[in-house]
Amino acid sequence: MALPHIGITTSFTNGKQMVDHAYVQAVVAAGGLPLIVPMLESGSALADFVELLDGLIITGGPAITQNMIGALPDDLPPTDPVRTQADEAIYAAMRDRPVFGICYGMQFINAQSGGIIYSDIQAHKPRAIIHSASRGGHDHEVQLERDSRIAKLFHGENLLVNSYHIQAVAEVGKGMRAVGFGPDGVIEAIESEDGRLMGVQFHPERMDEQGKPLFQDFVEQCRVWRERRSG
Repeated sequence: MALPHIGITTSFTNGKQMVDHAYVQAVVAAGGLPLIVPMLESGSALADFVELLDGLIITGGPAITQNMIGALPDDLPPTDPVRTQADEAIYAAMRDRPVFGICYGMQFINAQSGGIIYSDIQAHKPRAIIHSASRGGHDHEVQLERDSRIAKLFHGENLLVNSYHIQAVAEVGKGMRAVGFGPDGVIEAIESEDGRLMGVQFHPERMDEQGKPLFQDFVEQCRVWRERRSG
């Protein structure tokens, strides 16, 4: 049986697409076939590429600028419009398939659902801890909602996760629910009510074995979608 085809978005800097190899390794280890997503805005090329995919991972990146509270801080650049437009196009085209957002990817999914984003947690959420490693933040615990999909993957136990973000979800979008929280109440995981979308604020591809269940579950979800499509 063919492996589920998992699209992986990339960053875009100075005209170059780049992706952390850890994403590729995590998908392969989970039993998926990674396909790097080219920057396609619309048209037949995008439609044909989407037909190759059974699911999509939206990777980390700079700043979300849609539906923000406050202005971006000096140490967080906005995402290049080329990436923003390409991400919006591929996300819209994946309307019926599983999507997994990581860090920027989680914020992107939430914003696309009409949710609100803090431009800078420290500036706009009272008593928030430092979540950015570049600002001196450290690993911290995430409390999971026990009836959530992500909690079931980790047998209801809380997680110790890495922390690399300056922005965060302030309000979840339509059809989404918050299912993971940092010690200061910052939202660290979201899921859609229909189970198709999931996002985490941390980086499981950098968490070795501890992050593996998330990729295994996502790849399996993509496998099920592929089998249903093929009949």
